[in-house]
Amino acid sequence: MLIQYLFVFAQVHEDFRIPELLSTSELYGFEIKFPERLEDRDTSRPFMLLELESEEHARLLSRRCILIRYVCEFYARGKSYEEVHEHNRARSSLWEKYIEDTSFKFLVTAFNHTIPQWRQRDVVESFSYMDFRGKIDMKNPDITLTVFEEYPDKHGTTREKTEGDGQFDEVWFGRLIEVGSARPLVKTFDVKKRVYYGNTSMEAEISLLMANQTLASPGKLIYDPFVGTGSMAYTTAHFGAFVLGSDIDGRQMRGKIKPPGIIRAAAQYGVASRIVDLCTFDVTQNPWRCGDLFDAIITDPPYGVRAGAKRLGRKSNRPPREAPAPAHVERPDDQPYIPPVKPYELSELARDLVILARYMLKPRGRLVFFLPTVTEEYEELDVHAMLCDGMELVANSLQNFGSWGRRLITIRKTTAEKYPPPIFDPVRAVTEAMDVHVPAHKDFREKYFQGFKKSDFSIEDVRRG
Repeated sequence: MLIQYLFVFAQVHEDFRIPELLSTSELYGFEIKFPERLEDRDTSRPFMLLELESEEHARLLSRRCILIRYVCEFYARGKSYEEVHEHNRARSSLWEKYIEDTSFKFLVTAFNHTIPQWRQRDVVESFSYMDFRGKIDMKNPDITLTVFEEYPDKHGTTREKTEGDGQFDEVWFGRLIEVGSARPLVKTFDVKKRVYYGNTSMEAEISLLMANQTLASPGKLIYDPFVGTGSMAYTTAHFGAFVLGSDIDGRQMRGKIKPPGIIRAAAQYGVASRIVDLCTFDVTQNPWRCGDLFDAIITDPPYGVRAGAKRLGRKSNRPPREAPAPAHVERPDDQPYIPPVKPYELSELARDLVILARYMLKPRGRLVFFLPTVTEEYEELDVHAMLCDGMELVANSLQNFGSWGRRLITIRKTTAEKYPPPIFDPVRAVTEAMDVHVPAHKDFREKYFQGFKKSDFSIEDVRRG
């Protein structure tokens, strides 16, 4: 028999909420029944009723999901307190076992409002019919009864402190099971407190949400092919996974002093032993000689706003030599040779990343990465066109910045078939893809710095150019 639980969420990154719940339930092997009515699944509200098989499942979600603030056993809801009390009396079988000898306290709070203390007392006294005979314990009660009032959003308006008090949209009532213990990790991994970071370091909350999408857990091996300063490495390692990172520019991983910057930051979080290795190579000319190695691939590919993606090669072809190559001459200093690099166009990179993931992931393994998109030009086909045989889309969550946004894409490998190592031919990959569909994220860097003005070129011009 399924039990109803009231989940109270932090009202940030609303589009990531349901994918995080589904990923966590998959990780622990249980199912969640979501509300059937669309209005009850509205992520613009912080409250949602979910049905689970046991209280332990509710606790697992609250301990892993970054966006959960509270989880309560649901008792009643209503547009008025009269309606709440009517429903609560009808469900007395859920709470009457606590009447005789259970210490308790009430938590009365609101969303988009602050309830005056005098009215909090009135709310508590309105539940006197429950006739709890245990002692009131404000510090360490056996149970906490929660009352949440939901008010309309009035941010940006000037009003008196008590203006609108009691004019709520809905009231929710239940027994507190657990305060979301994963949410404080946002402060733990705060980039501002990190000993090593860069201008492209991912913010802590997003890094944690990405780690949950990979199903990171003890014993798993996770790879970041554009590891940079390691933001996702720390969060996935925190959840018990082993992490291997690579980047075409080893200086980002190392920093200027020893030990390497990523290792120093990992030690700050107590996860240095879970960083397997940090390698310097071009992901399109990688050293992998066999596939099916990783349980997940997690990355935030550079897309050219703060730093552009690069791959080995020259921007323009050199003319052929007429004279014989000069004899090798020792360098006068001890600096290593730095090979030339050229830009790696975003739509080409994204397509290559999916193909690489199909080769490198174990069956059911996940690829989790961010894809920047132009708001007015984006189509669902932009993401689906990147998929290949054996790969399916699991989640597509938008972080909206107005004229553009970035989408957290989660793709699962659905096949156990062995694939040969991918050949990253930029000419073939881009030409074949554009014959079918030109994605809105193509040439994202140029569009960003042009202010996302519509181009005067046609699709045919893009294909020729």
